[in-house]
Amino acid sequence: MAHWVELKSFSESRGSLTVIEKTLPFQVKRIFYIYDVDDSIRGKHRHHKTIQAAVCIKGSCEIYSTNGKQDSYFQLDSPNRCLILDPEDWHTMQKFSKDAVFLVLASEEFDPEDYIYEPY
Repeated sequence: MAHWVELKSFSESRGSLTVIEKTLPFQVKRIFYIYDVDDSIRGKHRHHKTIQAAVCIKGSCEIYSTNGKQDSYFQLDSPNRCLILDPEDWHTMQKFSKDAVFLVLASEEFDPEDYIYEPY
C-alpha cells in the first residue's frame, strides 16, 4: 500500500536542499515530471511491476490510492515528503495547484504492457 518516506533536507539562510539518496526501495530507471496541469484527473492506473516515488517539488496536489482493499488520500504539499506507490496501487492525481511541479521516479523504464487501467 502507498506510504510516505521522509526525504533528508537541509535548510539555512541561503536556501534549502533536499536529497534523494539511499532512500528509495528501488533503483531509479525513469524520471518524469508533470506541470501546468488544468483541473484534469491524471493517472487512473496501476502497474504490473513499476514502483513509483512521487514528490510535489513545488505547489501541491492530491493522490488517491487503492489496492482493492484499502482506499487512501494523500496531500502532497512539501518537497521533502515522498509518496511510494507500489505496483498494486491503482491511483489518480488531482487538485493540482496552479504552480505545481510533480516529480515521479520509477523503478522501470516505460512499457505500455506494464499499465493496468481498470480500477479494482
